[in-house]
Parts: sequence; C-alpha cells; structure tokens
Amino acid sequence: MPTPITVLIPCNILDAIYAGAKELYPRESFLLLRGKKRKGTICITDLVLAPFAVHGHGEVHFNPYMFAGDFSLVGTVHSHPSGNISPSHTDMNYFFGRILMIVGYPYEGKGCIVAYDSNSNKVPIEITAATEHRDEEFY
Repeated sequence: MPTPITVLIPCNILDAIYAGAKELYPRESFLLLRGKKRKGTICITDLVLAPFAVHGHGEVHFNPYMFAGDFSLVGTVHSHPSGNISPSHTDMNYFFGRILMIVGYPYEGKGCIVAYDSNSNKVPIEITAATEHRDEEFY
C-alpha cells in the first residue's frame, strides 16, 4: 500500500489559483503545479501556465508532451465553475503528475479546493504561510 501524502500549498499560490479561476469564470481555468515531493508531502512551490491551452466551457485542452522532461511538475489544478469539486472520469483519464487539484466556484476558502491522487482518493491539503520569490528563481 502506498504511503499517504499531504499537499502543502502556500496561501499566496492558492490566492493566485482562485484569482485565475475568477478571471476565466464561467470557463475552466488550468495550471500546472511545480513542487517537490519529500517523505509523504508534496510542497507546491510555483504555478506554470500551459502554453496554447484552450479554456472552454466545461473543458480544458493542453499538450502534456510539451512538459515531458520537466520532473519538477507534480500535478495540475483546474477549476469547476459549477462548484462541484469531484473529479470527472475525463479528469482522471487525463491525470498528469502525482496530484490533481480542483477548485470550485465561488473560489474562496478551504472548502473550494480538493486534491486527488491517481486512484481518485482525496489527499489532505494544508495551507501554509505565503512564500517569497527571489529574482534568481525566475527564468
């Protein structure tokens, strides 16, 4: 049986996810999650925009092959404008990375976000203090 994991996400990154989802509402938003996995935790460190992603009503399309060699990507996050934060069969069939996070309308508070592993099991989320980026981290 695999070791259970917990997702650690800084509050400023969660705020950015919610802001993007609100901006695209009623279309779905989509971002890749960059982070590190250590002994039962996945720590989200950054968000990555998927180039050429298509954000539609009830669907998002992106090319996962553009990120095939980037081992810092730990999963994805997308919005469900309906407010239902359960994964669809399509969400699970196109699972990318170690976790899938879904945010639901109204995109505020801890009750609007959930994380899943590749077996559709919920993964606990802990919201941590904001992180600061140093200039040399950007590329």
